[in-house]
Amino acid sequence: MSGLDPNIACHQLTVDEAASAVVQRRRRQSPEKMEAAEKAVKYLLEANFISEAKYTTWLSNVVLVKKSNGKWRMCVEYTDLNMACPKDAYPLPCIDKLVDNSSGFKLLSFLDAYSGYNQIPMAVADRTKTAFMTESGNYYYNIGDMLEVYMDDMIVKSHEEVDHTVHLQRVFEQARKVNMRFNPEKRTFGIRAGKFLGFYLTERGIEANPNKCRAFTELPTLNDKKSIQTLNGMLTALSRIVAKSAQHALPLFKLLRKESAFEWTEECEQALQHLKKALSEPPVLSRSDVGEVLYLYLAVASEAVSATLIRETLEGQKPLYFTSKALQGPELRYQRIEKFALALPIKSLLVRPDMAGRMLKWSLELFKFDIRYESRKALKAQVLADFVAEMTCSPSSTDGANKWTIFVDGASNATGAGAGIILKNEEGILIEVSLALSFPTSNNQAKYEAFLAWLRLADDVGAKEIKIYTDSQLVTSQVLGEYQAKNENLSEYLALVKERITKFDSAEIQHVPREHKKRADILSKLAITKRKNGNKSVIQEILSHPSIQKPTRVLDINAIGDANCWMTPVYNYLAHGTLPSDDKEAATVKRRACSYTLLDNKLYRRGFSIPLLKCADEATADYILRKIHEGINSQHLGGRSLARKALRAGYYWPTMQQDAKEHVKRCENCQRHRDMHLAPPHELKSLSSSWPFAWWGMDILGPFTRGNLQCRYLIVGVDYFTKRVEAEPLPEITSFRILRFFKRDILCRFGIPQAVHSQTNGQAEAANRVILRGLRRRLGDAKKQWVEELAHVQWAYRTTPHSTTGETPFRLAYGTEAVIPVEIGEPSRRTEAPLDEEMNDEAMREELDLVEEIRTSASLKEVSLKQLVAARHDSKHLLLKQRAELLDNGCRAGTRAHLKISKVNSELRTRAESLPDEDNS
Repeated sequence: MSGLDPNIACHQLTVDEAASAVVQRRRRQSPEKMEAAEKAVKYLLEANFISEAKYTTWLSNVVLVKKSNGKWRMCVEYTDLNMACPKDAYPLPCIDKLVDNSSGFKLLSFLDAYSGYNQIPMAVADRTKTAFMTESGNYYYNIGDMLEVYMDDMIVKSHEEVDHTVHLQRVFEQARKVNMRFNPEKRTFGIRAGKFLGFYLTERGIEANPNKCRAFTELPTLNDKKSIQTLNGMLTALSRIVAKSAQHALPLFKLLRKESAFEWTEECEQALQHLKKALSEPPVLSRSDVGEVLYLYLAVASEAVSATLIRETLEGQKPLYFTSKALQGPELRYQRIEKFALALPIKSLLVRPDMAGRMLKWSLELFKFDIRYESRKALKAQVLADFVAEMTCSPSSTDGANKWTIFVDGASNATGAGAGIILKNEEGILIEVSLALSFPTSNNQAKYEAFLAWLRLADDVGAKEIKIYTDSQLVTSQVLGEYQAKNENLSEYLALVKERITKFDSAEIQHVPREHKKRADILSKLAITKRKNGNKSVIQEILSHPSIQKPTRVLDINAIGDANCWMTPVYNYLAHGTLPSDDKEAATVKRRACSYTLLDNKLYRRGFSIPLLKCADEATADYILRKIHEGINSQHLGGRSLARKALRAGYYWPTMQQDAKEHVKRCENCQRHRDMHLAPPHELKSLSSSWPFAWWGMDILGPFTRGNLQCRYLIVGVDYFTKRVEAEPLPEITSFRILRFFKRDILCRFGIPQAVHSQTNGQAEAANRVILRGLRRRLGDAKKQWVEELAHVQWAYRTTPHSTTGETPFRLAYGTEAVIPVEIGEPSRRTEAPLDEEMNDEAMREELDLVEEIRTSASLKEVSLKQLVAARHDSKHLLLKQRAELLDNGCRAGTRAHLKISKVNSELRTRAESLPDEDNS
């Protein structure tokens, strides 16, 4: 078989020049597959589809796949070759359109291209790249075997029987011109119905594949999730001919949820039987004519939407298409009118972000499709009457609608904060709001947030006269002027309340006991609890930031206007080419400018550890040091660690280390809780882990001052490799609590460790010192808050480079550096860059590929440093030990009581010089 003329079609490979040739590792196959591969190779050689390959640089394995008829198809795994070639972007034919265009004809003929893509030749220069290996040798394709063909099936259709022969003749003549061959085993001529792309085409229209319908109706009762997944796939293939398929299959879909156990209920059985009944007598789908008016019927349920496309004929209504969709996530909370718009099968409605509001966006998009809405005429009069009865307001009701009674309550605890609001007017309209506060707040601040929330809500409903009931004596007395607000935050809240309350004509505030407003108290507690699907009778909202929050001041790190700023000369030279008048200073600026660059008119230094470091002036440097040293996730680092963490975050100024040391010296907590170094009275021995989370050290700290949940103790676990610390506060030490901590925080998160050291554990003791130092410096006199501050100390420890590894525990665990809070307040280079989700995911995967190298380098640094420290420690320790022995022996023997220190030191020096030889011996 010669195949198509290369002038008609020829497949070429555009392999990337930077890609390296890949020879895949040979895979072993079973004797049955080897025999099938030999037969396939023999056939391809005889047909001149392949040739023997010699000295090829690309080589792939073959994969044998069994067909539905029991025969084997030999495929080639061109994964590496496909990776080296850019993806072809070409339009694919729409299956639904092909099926619609092929229905309603009297005679049909089905043809199949023999060996499909094997008839398209491969370019001579690219043939060796398609080489594959078998037991008998290596071969390459003379034709394009890896070309992706959407379909090689063809159908010849005719409205009249007399025209069918002429149509077939034209097809064969065209195929003969391009030398195309057809498969005689897969051809059918002159039939009135046949299967095509999963459907059954007849003169009446499009019918369901009877084999698929029979397979679905013969399904037994399902007993596991895998069988539900199989049914879901079968239903998807037949969804075009089943009305409201998603709505009827909802009980079955719910069984696939991970959080629910598999339980076959009566509702599931009824849903399955309904679908079987629908497929036992499937409808015949029609096709539309050009310019014909179509009718789209929409149906909306609580958890699904459906649509049916209908055409009107003399014989009645005939369906063209059924479609349905199960609602998920936010779609379940759409209004009913929005669900109707969502039921329209127009995907373009959801992909344009340049319009505000779903209904506005959808209405503008639907306008171009010439859609007319017609309500069901049998219900039209009733709908209009209901609308007039419900929405018509009498003139006398205006005054009552402007008078509102409000019950308000706020609550705050360790799990969160919330507010409950109830508004009621004289018309009987009741509005209930449960407001969750997603930011840390005290109980009094929560009361004020609830107060401000109802002020906003009352303004929205157009209230003029309001009467407020609250159980907070403090808020009531401060608003009425009876109490003073000494707290700074409460003073700001009070000023904001007084400003907004003046918008109303009259406002009366009254303090009531809590039992008189139980409903508002329940709503405030509801806001703190876990939000599931929401209560349909209560408005549930989330307030993300305090009402008194001022706009965040973002420091302009490159606002270089001060002539004394260290960045000014370099910036002026790079931006404007200006240099100082003094020749020496100009030469210095030129030399320094080689290490700097401008991006978006901001000065950056080219770093060694990080490609670009954002330059900071004196004020910004002080802000960065304060945020890292004393911020929300800090642990009052030492000077050197503080400078290194600022550098790792992406900032630079020339005096980083000196400024960091001075900043630590000015910190009162750091000086008060400074560690004292006490060397152990024995030789230093260290333990090193070879891989993350293999060795863990555990220790217990306490007792502390009783904190939240009566906690007095702290159990600590530290990984020997990454130095990651896991800690949990405990009210008491029991074996059950320790085992629970080990299973939940170590075993279930990091796997089974190789060893756990609970005694003589220097690594855990070192971690304990860091945690205790961080807690002391953060707490000050507020000792009971140590449980709340523990998470901040842990985060600061995990994101600080360790002196032994040179890396942060976070990076050694996850392969990348964490974004710390200072990078949000003062944006660094990586937080300023526009976010590209795909590029970010790709970069994260690359980091995971390179994390092994980082871990190996960190392990070598740790071992080297520990050996150096041990050598220094042991040399000093042995010298002190010898001195103690000499003094002890001299006193014990009763020799001179006035032993001269100079002689002792001389003898000690002599012995110390001989120590290395003694160790080697």
